[in-house]
Amino acid sequence: MVPVAPETWDRLGVSRESLTRLELLIEVFLRWQAHMNLVAPSTVADIWNRHILDSAQMLPLLPPGLKAIADLGSGGGFPALVLAAIQPARLHMFEANGKKAAFLQDALRQMKVEGVVHRERLIQRAAPHNMPEVQLVTARAFAPLDQLLGFAEPFFRAGATGLFHKGQDVDAELTRAAKSWKISAKKHSSATDSQAVLLEVKEIAHVDR
Repeated sequence: MVPVAPETWDRLGVSRESLTRLELLIEVFLRWQAHMNLVAPSTVADIWNRHILDSAQMLPLLPPGLKAIADLGSGGGFPALVLAAIQPARLHMFEANGKKAAFLQDALRQMKVEGVVHRERLIQRAAPHNMPEVQLVTARAFAPLDQLLGFAEPFFRAGATGLFHKGQDVDAELTRAAKSWKISAKKHSSATDSQAVLLEVKEIAHVDR
């Protein structure tokens, strides 16, 4: 595995203590990855860049006063576990797959990160009282933007910001989503993939037909 250059962590303000937690996350992740595909096997050899740094690059974009994060379709735990290893925040991780949920619970326990794994399927436009109070919603390789906004809408309605990893088709996804949503969003270039972006979403509103 190729580690990230120390100056990169210095630039992001990541402490030695946080790096130790990230190393523990990788240990737990690799044990589970050996028995199930949490991420594509081809990306594991470069886990520090493809998954850890890809998640940590969100740090400068985190909203002020961050106390809790909702991570949708958590899967292998990226970006939520990485963010919580560096920036203390309570995690609400939504993952319907039982084996992946078990991994997430194990990682939370071993990393001593405060959080809950919600083993349930997300429902678009769910009632806000069913959702935990969070300041940030994240998702990585989970769903097309128009569907993702439907899952995240209750959190936005309560004032949360969204940070979503998106690939080279982000403009097409934005165009398609605009048919159903009014969106206030900004694209930030990815530090790990020249064709990817971090999509920062501040506000959304459903377009009623």
